Amino acid sequence: MSLEWFDRVSGELQDHLKSICEKYDRNGSMIVERGSKHPRIEFYTELDDNERDYFSTLFFDPHNEEFYMESFEPDLGQISKVILSDIEDIVDAVHESFHNYLEEDDTDYEYDLDDEYDESYDSDGGGDSDIYEIDVDWETPEVTAYIQDNEVEVTYQFGIVQETGDGVLKRINRIRTADDDLIKDETNFIFSKEEASTIIAMIASHMDSLSEME
Repeated sequence: MSLEWFDRVSGELQDHLKSICEKYDRNGSMIVERGSKHPRIEFYTELDDNERDYFSTLFFDPHNEEFYMESFEPDLGQISKVILSDIEDIVDAVHESFHNYLEEDDTDYEYDLDDEYDESYDSDGGGDSDIYEIDVDWETPEVTAYIQDNEVEVTYQFGIVQETGDGVLKRINRIRTADDDLIKDETNFIFSKEEASTIIAMIASHMDSLSEME
């Protein structure tokens, strides 16, 4: 399985990322991780306190020699996989992720969505991209991490992505309002085996600094 295509795209994306971020007066960077089962490229901007704010992750399937991105579809309750067939699709997807990141940012940066990017990016994801659901084997049931009276409940569930072997941690937050309506918020965090040990060690070494939920 060759990583030649992965390395070529990584090199081209560095130049594209620089031009995208400079256009909006941002300092954008990327990290290339070749050691995972599915190598990946993580994109981020640096904040004033030198912290990193990640806005996109691009994965590479070396067996099929294809790039893809993952996203969670709240309406379906499933993780979707977007296949990016060529460099144009990849650049467009990273550009769209950066736009979404700016839209969610609470800072005062302003930008024009009617620029040349929007004219070149199709509403269905661009080019020949394909979307399908990712199969997850849930290894545990929902485990309650926090509950308060009958108003707030936070649960977690751990699973394995069948295709990549990555881990998935699903967090479900249920809140019952004064009108007895149930609000459900679900998020999924995907990580590799290499990341898992780092995450566990970081949390364990800072447990004493955490405050209990009120």
